Amino acid sequence: MSLLLQHIRKAYRQPEGDLLPVLGIEHFELARGEQAVLLGSSGGGKTTLLNTISGILVPDSGRVIVDGRDIVSMPEVVRDRYRASRIGIVFQTFNLLPAFTALENVLLGMTFSGRAVDHDFAKELLQRVGLGHRLHHRPSRLSVGEQQRVAVARSLANRPVLLLADEPTANIDPANQDLILKLIRETCRDHKVSLLMVTHSMDAAQQFDRIERLHEFNQPELCQTGAVR
Repeated sequence: MSLLLQHIRKAYRQPEGDLLPVLGIEHFELARGEQAVLLGSSGGGKTTLLNTISGILVPDSGRVIVDGRDIVSMPEVVRDRYRASRIGIVFQTFNLLPAFTALENVLLGMTFSGRAVDHDFAKELLQRVGLGHRLHHRPSRLSVGEQQRVAVARSLANRPVLLLADEPTANIDPANQDLILKLIRETCRDHKVSLLMVTHSMDAAQQFDRIERLHEFNQPELCQTGAVR
């Protein structure tokens, strides 16, 4: 099992003092090597859920089990290191460092896990996403689609067990959307990485065998009044 969520609750304290319930998930699991998409509307809690799974956010209660370990119970510094070594993330805004080349962006992604930097594997990943000829180009010299390909390669640089993709085609032109999705899915399959993607696009979701609608298993009203981080 790559991912298991149990009894997740997350609410935010609004400026006026009221609680805004966002997540109320009793159970969700993703098998090792499985690929699934979460379909939901904007503002429906998709990004909050991914940030909770990755440990960027801590739920008010519940368990987030990634590769057999509960990241909620970890101290922050341990959780950050575990995320770097076990979880890959593809952001819709790419988050590439503009002063560094495609290769350097992937190599920098390797440094956060504490493992040795593997230049050959970084080049292999960029070649796998069709950028073997663009290794030394900075983001400003890459197209939007190419920048997202670098982001995909970087997300796999530490050989994660789980890849989280947050609307990865949102900022890409329609001609490249199918290409990026195919690339993400094939690369995860080839490297035996579980994939969980969130999107509001039914066209993107239909490329997956497993489609989960967030509103069908997320019940924010389950959140109880009380301490909110």
